[in-house]
Amino acid sequence: MWNGIALWGAFLLLLPAGAVAQDKGQVVEEVVARVNNDAITRGDIEHAKSQLADDMHHDCPTCKPEQIAEKVAAQEKNVLRDLIDSSLLVQRAKDMDINVDTQVVKRLDEIRIDNKIASMEDLEHQVIQTGVDYEDFKNNIRNQLLQQEVIRREVGSKIILDHADVLKYYEDHKQEFVRPEQVVLREIFVSTEGKTPDEIPALRKKVEGLLERVKNGEDFGELAKRFSDGSTAKQGGDLGTFERAQLASNLEETVFKMKRNDVTDVLDSKTGFLILQVEQNYPAGQQTEDKVESEIENKIYEQKIQPAMRQYLQTLRSDSYVEVKPGYVDTAGVTGSSIDEVPATPDDSDKKKASRASSKKKNGV
Repeated sequence: MWNGIALWGAFLLLLPAGAVAQDKGQVVEEVVARVNNDAITRGDIEHAKSQLADDMHHDCPTCKPEQIAEKVAAQEKNVLRDLIDSSLLVQRAKDMDINVDTQVVKRLDEIRIDNKIASMEDLEHQVIQTGVDYEDFKNNIRNQLLQQEVIRREVGSKIILDHADVLKYYEDHKQEFVRPEQVVLREIFVSTEGKTPDEIPALRKKVEGLLERVKNGEDFGELAKRFSDGSTAKQGGDLGTFERAQLASNLEETVFKMKRNDVTDVLDSKTGFLILQVEQNYPAGQQTEDKVESEIENKIYEQKIQPAMRQYLQTLRSDSYVEVKPGYVDTAGVTGSSIDEVPATPDDSDKKKASRASSKKKNGV
């Protein structure tokens, strides 16, 4: 089941802040908000807004500039709120003694594989070439994983889905589940482009080995993420949903006869070798409740996770010291108050951290 993490994974992480100069020539950070012992600066907000625009372009490459601007404007108002939420979640993870070091290594390796980088040393070199400090890069991944684990433990695990709710949703929305005949497909693709004839047998052996691993029970999506050369690899090989006449005739004849989780043999193409899996198949007409049960569960979960997250974050705020500078808006409701700026130093992210106990004492907690 979808676990809600994707919904909140867009929380932006606190990155090294920007700096502005005062009249005396001293370089300082304009502190926009304090969250216990952490500071959020104007540089953090500017970076978050820039990242938001980049994400919109990535998520909607066919959108026109005015459409991108409209989407960004709709979300920019929550940037400070999301930065505060992000900080609270990371701090909560530390309070819970959550350790994600193993997951950080795994995620770095996934990034290396996704970008077809030969070694971890090469990954580090490429990150540095982009102008990003590698330790900051790893720390941002660590913070994201910490947030996700807090959400999983503190929010997601407490959302219980009653089958009666699933049945009610199905009965109330039956028209949503009237469909033409469809199949949902995933792929593992091994490219042969640019390879010599002598290299082709090894590639076929590779894809045949992957097929055998799927048949022995390994997760198709995980294998696709790690070993597929296709553009769908990051999505676990997800190709999407297809109706009749949307696939090549030879593929259509094969996949529409297959059942859920069935896989094809190795298929040859002009550019490589392919394995397809039928993730789901839908006969034409009204789909039965069992066919769409997981889909309905995801819909209900999404409806429940949003208010549950906001309630949880409100609880974190009430137990914390959160202060916002006048002129900046926190859409979660913290009013502005006077905040001193702090000197910017190369290790400012460490300097931000003093005693949380003293921060809470200042707030009367």
